[in-house]
Amino acid sequence: MVQELVTAGVAVGCAGVVYFMAAARVIKQYERGVVLRLGRLTSAAREPGFTMIIPGIDRLRKVNMQIVTLPVPAQEGITRDNVTVRVDAVVYFKVVDAADAIIRVEDYRFAVSQMAQTSLRSIIGKSELDDLLSNREKLNQGLELMMDSPAIGWGVTVDRVEIKDVSLPETMKRSMARQAEATRDRRARVINADAELQASKKLAEAAAAMSGQPAALQLRLLQTVVAVAAEKNSTLVLPFPVELLRFLERSGTQAAVQPGPAGAETPQVTVVTEEPRPPAAAQVPEEPAPERPRITEERTPAGDGTGIAPEPAPTPDLEPLPDVEELR
Repeated sequence: MVQELVTAGVAVGCAGVVYFMAAARVIKQYERGVVLRLGRLTSAAREPGFTMIIPGIDRLRKVNMQIVTLPVPAQEGITRDNVTVRVDAVVYFKVVDAADAIIRVEDYRFAVSQMAQTSLRSIIGKSELDDLLSNREKLNQGLELMMDSPAIGWGVTVDRVEIKDVSLPETMKRSMARQAEATRDRRARVINADAELQASKKLAEAAAAMSGQPAALQLRLLQTVVAVAAEKNSTLVLPFPVELLRFLERSGTQAAVQPGPAGAETPQVTVVTEEPRPPAAAQVPEEPAPERPRITEERTPAGDGTGIAPEPAPTPDLEPLPDVEELR
């Protein structure tokens, strides 16, 4: 009798252990448990820790509550400015309601993946190429709003969406490279022109300062000669400015017209200035002056019988003629 009781107790104990092992569940900290009793949701999601279910009646499904990183395959589309591009992205989402993620959608991961691909295609068609390349923050926010609206009903929230890469055709890459080169060339020319303007202003100020003192120009010339002579070369180019000639001319004129001692005659100085001659191509050859005819005066006897010839009429101012006796 005692042996039978011991055997029954051992059997009950073994059955209890088996039942306990079948009913015991452990939910991790980053998970939530959804219990379906005979196919029906019994209560809210089970919290992390140790929990018990009824074996054979209850079914426990664990839902991961961590943030999931889902890569979106590259999608090819045409932008609003008719450029074909390939864009890939990545989606960060997490489950906020474990019961809705199990009951409202069959596979929330697959659903989020398909929704991300369609939303990415829609964003490509609504955007321009410049926005895809430089204004990605705005596009990321638009993608997040487009995906977050339907995902809320699935117990899923989209934490972040990022566009990873934008692939362009080779022809478009070359066009953009030429555009960037032209922009940099324009910027370099503008900077060079600005530098020339500033240099011209400084040179004008320097010329105005030197014009008051002609000797300053000579000193500057000597400094230039020293700078050229410092190099190791055998040829020396020495410019001779016109201002220096004028300065020397004025100095010589002033020295020539200085008054001498009392009673001495003051020499007169005449400064001859040659006017600039026109270029050789503009000179017109002068025609030789026509020779003036020589007029020979011959004396004839007067018609009145006196033998005295009348006085000739006054002649124009011509060249002096030789004597009549010499002509005879």
